[in-house]
Amino acid sequence: MVRKRYDRHAGTWAAATTGASFAAAATPGVPTAVVALHPPTERAALADQAAAIAWARSWQGFDDVTGAVSWGERRWANLGTQRVPERLVLATPADTARVAGRTAHWSRLSTRFARLATEVPGNRAALTAALPGTASEVAAWDDGDFERLVLVLAWLAEHPDSGLYIRQLPIRGVDSKWVGTHRRLVQRLHLAASGRADLGLAIRPDLVRVRFLDPDLAPGGLGDVSAPVADLAGLDITPRTVLVVENLETILAVPALEGTVVVHGSGYAVERLDRIPWVRGAGVVYWGDLDSHGFAILNRLRAHGIAARSVLMDTATLEAYADLCVPEPKPSTATLEYLTTGEHDALRLLAERGNMRLEQERIDWAHAVDVLTRAAIGPAG
Repeated sequence: MVRKRYDRHAGTWAAATTGASFAAAATPGVPTAVVALHPPTERAALADQAAAIAWARSWQGFDDVTGAVSWGERRWANLGTQRVPERLVLATPADTARVAGRTAHWSRLSTRFARLATEVPGNRAALTAALPGTASEVAAWDDGDFERLVLVLAWLAEHPDSGLYIRQLPIRGVDSKWVGTHRRLVQRLHLAASGRADLGLAIRPDLVRVRFLDPDLAPGGLGDVSAPVADLAGLDITPRTVLVVENLETILAVPALEGTVVVHGSGYAVERLDRIPWVRGAGVVYWGDLDSHGFAILNRLRAHGIAARSVLMDTATLEAYADLCVPEPKPSTATLEYLTTGEHDALRLLAERGNMRLEQERIDWAHAVDVLTRAAIGPAG
């Protein structure tokens, strides 16, 4: 019971020890834990009086060691009035930690929270309020990682708009990958201390892989490029059809097609295509894996205003290649408002067969090329 209470509240107690104004701190004068000691019954005491006496005496003087013992009286018919220990009252977090066997944990956690609250510049009260939610991670780190956390947070506070990329930070003792690995915690504490959601760092370009299947559309003759969304948005081209596919190998294998560009959808990042005008102005054809996530990505694309037509994502394709289906590990449970009736039918059939999936590469390539070619020509007809 004491161990569970300690583990549940240690973060709050440790934050309270920083001395900052913190509404969730332990209330002064209120014990951190009260443990029932369950004294023996009269029957048990009669059965072994020596053991009962020894047990009661073992709690005498305990107040000076860990906590305060609350005593009460029992009026027994055969043994008269007896004074017995009833409850152990643990007044401080340190007392509770000691009884819970977590003394080292408490020392480490409270010390580290105090350092964060005093050594990281910014809003101390807000930072302290954010600390309890980080207790398990902060206490588990070795000393080296914790020192790096303090250094990084202090550096970010002193350089709020460095404009550096995350692996460029010139902080002694912090390797180039550390901040990226621990970014979630760093960002959470930096937000609390500074009020800023970003770290003031440069953002890596959002690259999109594109193949221009028509040489007349290729910028400078480049047929296969990966470029930032902003750069692609600036291209002065007018493709008739944009094929959006999910698997990179498929992009590389699609043959030349007049008036057509093929774009890598990049899964749930597919909505970024909405920022490219020549994609929005073309007839968009989407081909993803025939599974719940493929349909969820298609739904996401349409939700951003791109009226994409799907290919090879129907019950006919599913039936034709049913023997090549495999179980889908973690099906999507999203509500899909933008699917057609035929697409909903295919999704329902996948679910009825045990949440199966038909991966894009499983479909006969000659058949796929034929379908893609006819779909690419379709918008012009």
